[in-house]
Amino acid sequence: MAINVNTAYTTVLSILNKEQRGYLTPDEFNKIGTQVQLEVFEKFFEDYNQYIRMPKTNVEFASRMDHIMEEFQVFEKSGPSIAIPAGGAQTNNIYNQPSDLHRFGSVTYNKGVNSPPIEIVSNREYNQLRLSPLTLPTANFPVAKYNQNQITVFPTVTDNYANTDVTFNYIRKPLNPRWGYSIGSLGQYIYDATVFGADLLNNGGVLLSYAGLGTTGIVGDYTAVAYTGGTGTGLVINAKVITTSTVTFTISTPGTGYVVGDEIAVNAAQLGATSNLVTITLTAADFNSGSTFGSTDFEVSDSQQTEVILEILKYSGIVIRDPQIIQAASRELAQEEVNSKR
Repeated sequence: MAINVNTAYTTVLSILNKEQRGYLTPDEFNKIGTQVQLEVFEKFFEDYNQYIRMPKTNVEFASRMDHIMEEFQVFEKSGPSIAIPAGGAQTNNIYNQPSDLHRFGSVTYNKGVNSPPIEIVSNREYNQLRLSPLTLPTANFPVAKYNQNQITVFPTVTDNYANTDVTFNYIRKPLNPRWGYSIGSLGQYIYDATVFGADLLNNGGVLLSYAGLGTTGIVGDYTAVAYTGGTGTGLVINAKVITTSTVTFTISTPGTGYVVGDEIAVNAAQLGATSNLVTITLTAADFNSGSTFGSTDFEVSDSQQTEVILEILKYSGIVIRDPQIIQAASRELAQEEVNSKR
């Protein structure tokens, strides 16, 4: 199970507040959290390399190597190559690696019988393989040269290029953690538990404050206001008539499929006003990608929570400029590292 980003942030704040060491803003936490998660993630590979050379125990739940492999499973993916960019040189034996590939594992050739694995060779090795008919690459025994995020597969296919000709097995990077929030009436940060989506409308976000309802608007709150327009579905908006001529619209349910520039029209008559339409135009600030709304949990497992929090505290000392926080967190991390390697 992943580490809840709100749990991590509130724990860090509680420790800093208890020791009266200062405050860490959400933006600072998000930047530090991203760095810490990458460090923990990259350490998996170093630990795996160490444990694989040690005697492996068969006792249930006690194998360190199996534990590290479980950490990898979250990030392991299989998928086809991605399309050659428009205007790029598109040939039948060149394939782009997936855009989220971080560590290359293996690749299979789907044009061969039973999708045989492709052997990655150097340019020198490939030239040697070509010298003999016995080692010449075939569809069932393919080879490839790997360079600049592309693989060049041999033999060259004679039919049309397709991204699905090859399948990559690889490790992706973890998503950046994000503690999303809105600003409360007192200027406080309010946690937004909605899962971040770059194209998702802000859950609870204010769409528009509009003046011009006329003189007959009825002051009050209106839920699930009817509207027309927009390219998406599922959006639910509420309205608050502040004065007889001013209304504020907020998002109750974000829905999906909406884009910047969508126009949503609300008939003011349902707010007790004259029958003119109130037009709401969605801007970049109404979506998660252009705001502070939406959260993303740490993707490393909760077994790493102690290390993640200690690492964040260590970096917090740098931000707050308190060497005692750095020293205390570093000592705890060093002890944890010693215990894990015994």
